[in-house]
Amino acid sequence: MKGSKIIIYQIFTRLYGNRCQTRKPFGTIEENGCGKLNDFTSSVLKQIREMGVSHVWYTGIIRHATMTDYSKYGIPRQHPAVVKGRAGSPYAITDYYDIDPDLAVNVDKRMEEFEKLVARTHRAGLKVVIDFVPNHVARQYKSICKPAGVRDLGEDDNATVGFDPVHNNFYYCPGQQFTPYFDLYHGEKEPYMEMPAKATGNDCFHNAPGMNDWYETVKLNYGKDYYAGGTGHYEPIPNTWEKMLHILLFWAGKGVDAFRCDMAEMVPAEFWAWATARVREQYPDIRFIGEVYNPGEYRHYIASGFDYLYDKVGMYDAMRDVICHRRNTDAITWAWQQTDDIRDHMLYFLENHDEQRIASDFFAGCGEKAIPALVVNALMQKNPFMLYFGQEWGERGMDEEGFSGRDGRTTIFDYWSLSLHVSPLTFIYNKVLNIARTEKAVSEGVMFDVMYANQQYYRQYAFLRKAGNDLLLVVANFDDAPMTMNLLLPDHAFNYLEIMERAYQAEDLLTGQHVSMVLMRDGQVSVSLPARGAVVYKLK
Repeated sequence: MKGSKIIIYQIFTRLYGNRCQTRKPFGTIEENGCGKLNDFTSSVLKQIREMGVSHVWYTGIIRHATMTDYSKYGIPRQHPAVVKGRAGSPYAITDYYDIDPDLAVNVDKRMEEFEKLVARTHRAGLKVVIDFVPNHVARQYKSICKPAGVRDLGEDDNATVGFDPVHNNFYYCPGQQFTPYFDLYHGEKEPYMEMPAKATGNDCFHNAPGMNDWYETVKLNYGKDYYAGGTGHYEPIPNTWEKMLHILLFWAGKGVDAFRCDMAEMVPAEFWAWATARVREQYPDIRFIGEVYNPGEYRHYIASGFDYLYDKVGMYDAMRDVICHRRNTDAITWAWQQTDDIRDHMLYFLENHDEQRIASDFFAGCGEKAIPALVVNALMQKNPFMLYFGQEWGERGMDEEGFSGRDGRTTIFDYWSLSLHVSPLTFIYNKVLNIARTEKAVSEGVMFDVMYANQQYYRQYAFLRKAGNDLLLVVANFDDAPMTMNLLLPDHAFNYLEIMERAYQAEDLLTGQHVSMVLMRDGQVSVSLPARGAVVYKLK
C-alpha cells in the first residue's frame, strides 16, 4: 500500500498466548504457564492484521537471564542473585544468537520455531520487529549459539584495566569484588561471585550497585572512556562495534524487518551511524527504532541512521497530562511543534511495557478515557503509531505478579497471563487504526492544527488532514461530558490546504453517521461530540 502508515503492535511474547489462569505471585513456569511462539497461528496473525496493524514487535525473543533451569538442554544456568523475577528481564541478554527457551514448544528446535514464526508473520502481510539490546547484557552472558569463528563478548578482555578503547567489551573495577546491596546467595549453596566487578548497565561504574540500578546487567564498551569524562575513542574501530554489527546482520538474515533499539542514546551515535549504514548495504529496507528520551539528541540520532524515535518526553507526557486533565489541549500543539522538522521520524504511543496502563489506578482508571488521545495520536501525522497488547481491551495492569508489584504495569519479570477478551474498546481501536492505515489523508496528507483559532476550548482538540481531494476533519473531546463545539476554521487553513468554500456532505468514519456542513473562511462549523470521544469527518 503506497504511503501506508506504520502501526506497530507491541506484544510481550511470553504472556500473549498463555491461557493458564493460575496467576500465583512469584509462580514458576510450571505453575503459571508461558506463551509460545507457536501460539501465533496464521489465524491469530490474520486477526492482528485486520486490526490495522502493519508491524508486530515480538518483545523478549532473544535468550535472557531466567531462574528457570534449562541446563539439560545445554543452556547455562543463571545464578538467581542476578536475575530479576523468576522469568527474568528480557533486557538482560544471555546469548545474542539464541531464542528464549521459554517460548519454544521444542526447546532444541527453538530457532526453527522462530524462523517459522517470521515466515507466518510475513505471510499474514505483517512485518517483524524484535529488540536489539546494545547497551548492556546479563552479568552471566555466555553464548552457546554463536556462529563458528565468533569470539564471545568479554572472552578476550583484559580485566586488569578499567577501560581499553579497542579490545575490551566490558568496563571493569580492577581489584574490586562485586558487592551489591543484596544477598549474593539468594537461596543457593554458593554465592554469586564476580571478580573483578564489571560496571553495571545504567552507567554505574563502581562495584556496588544499589536497589534502583540495573544490577543484573553489565555495561558494554563502545570506546567511550567514562573514567576520563566520557572521551570517545573510535579509531581504530572498537571490537564491540564489530561484534554488535555481526549480531544485527545475523537477525536481519533471519528475516527481521526492524529493530527496536533499547536505550539507544546510551550507545554513542558514532556507532549507530557506522552500523546502520553497513546493515543497510545488505538489507536496504531494514528499519531502526530508537529508544531515545533526550529531545536535545533526537536530530543527532536521526542523522545517525534511526528511522523513528520514541516521542516520550514530548508527545506521550503531554497526552498523558491532557487525558488526566493536568494540562490543557494546547499542550498537544506544543508537543508536535517541538519536533515539527522531524515529525515523520517520531513514534507516538500511549502505552508500552515501561509505562503504566491507561486503565490502571495510576493513570486514567479506564481505557475509554483515552479514546480521544488514540484518535489524535493515530490520525494527526504520517508518523508511526504504536500500541501495546491489552491496551485495545483496557487491560488494567493492577496485578501484583511477583517481582513486579502492583504498579499499574504488566510484568516483564514474572510468569503471568492476561485475560484476553473483546470489549467495546476493541471495536474502537479497530476502527481508528484501520482509518489510519487506509485513509490517504492520514497516511500521505498534510495536517493543519486549528486550535490557535479556537483557544476558548481547552479540553477539545481539532485538526484537518488533506491529501489530493481527500479531506478529514478530526475533533476530539477530552472532557467527561458531551458538548457541542462551534469550531472556527481560519482563512489560512483554506490557503494552506487548498480547500474550497462550499457545502459538503460529511461521514463520521467512526460511526457511519452523515451530516451536512458548510466550510467558509473564518466561518464556524458546529460539531457535536460525545464525552471522552471524537468524530472523524470525511468531507465529500
